Amino acid sequence: MNIEMSYLLGMICGNAEIQRTSVNTIVSIDIPHKKLETEEIHDVKLYVKASVTDIRNIIEPLIGAGLTFIQNTSSTILSFVKPNTDYLIREINRFVGNAVSHDDISIHSDIFNCTIDERKQFLKGFADVTGYIRRSNAYFNKYEHRVYLEIPNNWQMVIDICNLLKSVDIPVQSIDWAHPNMRDGNLKKYNAGEINFWKKEHQIKVWANEFILIGFGIIHKQQALEMFSDELIAAYRELDKNLKKKTHKYYWESKRKINKIKPIHPSEKDEIIPSIIRGKHFNSWTEIARDLGYHE
Repeated sequence: MNIEMSYLLGMICGNAEIQRTSVNTIVSIDIPHKKLETEEIHDVKLYVKASVTDIRNIIEPLIGAGLTFIQNTSSTILSFVKPNTDYLIREINRFVGNAVSHDDISIHSDIFNCTIDERKQFLKGFADVTGYIRRSNAYFNKYEHRVYLEIPNNWQMVIDICNLLKSVDIPVQSIDWAHPNMRDGNLKKYNAGEINFWKKEHQIKVWANEFILIGFGIIHKQQALEMFSDELIAAYRELDKNLKKKTHKYYWESKRKINKIKPIHPSEKDEIIPSIIRGKHFNSWTEIARDLGYHE
């Protein structure tokens, strides 16, 4: 394992497809343009070109000259092909097993045993294809900026990423689970006939000043993160508030009780919900996190 390999594996676990033939393996990493846009840069061609350059600089020494980039209206796909016997492919397979998509990949236990720097690089690669930060991500106050990491379908990956963040001492502020109790807790959408409204991506939310320890490999996203982190820190300083007390706190360290009881949702037994929590009723994101394995 090295820094570049950690970063590449993070990208693969974040948003990749793996196709295997009897001779070659094709790895395709999808980089949604939505994740590349920042407050300062809105021109698609500009931020995509800049992002491709940044990513190429990080992983091309590992992959070699065979990197290709295909751009469509909503995303840019980075891909490479190598023989199944190639050392890089054998290492990728060792870490992802027989998985063919980010939807069914889980983080290999060896990643948790890597150095702190390698774990951070894995998270950085993951964030470059799943994460974004914009003013609209703020919490209650406009200066309380957060990074969003979006994970469709893969419930285990949410838990793995949260635990990997915990392993480098970065708390998760909250998780917006794609669960009917969380996304349609008052049954408003269900009663309006939108019974599958809750079936969206999961969102892990991390305070900007905490995520700065991971950062983005894509430079203009990193610059946006630094700007929003600085705003958050400056606001708390001006208000003479203890920032660490607010942002460096795991949910199990909070004494806040769950007061709001949600109504039973008819979709609590839906097949896309993991069997370990299927049929259960939840009033807080923390209850789901605890049952699935993110806890003290």
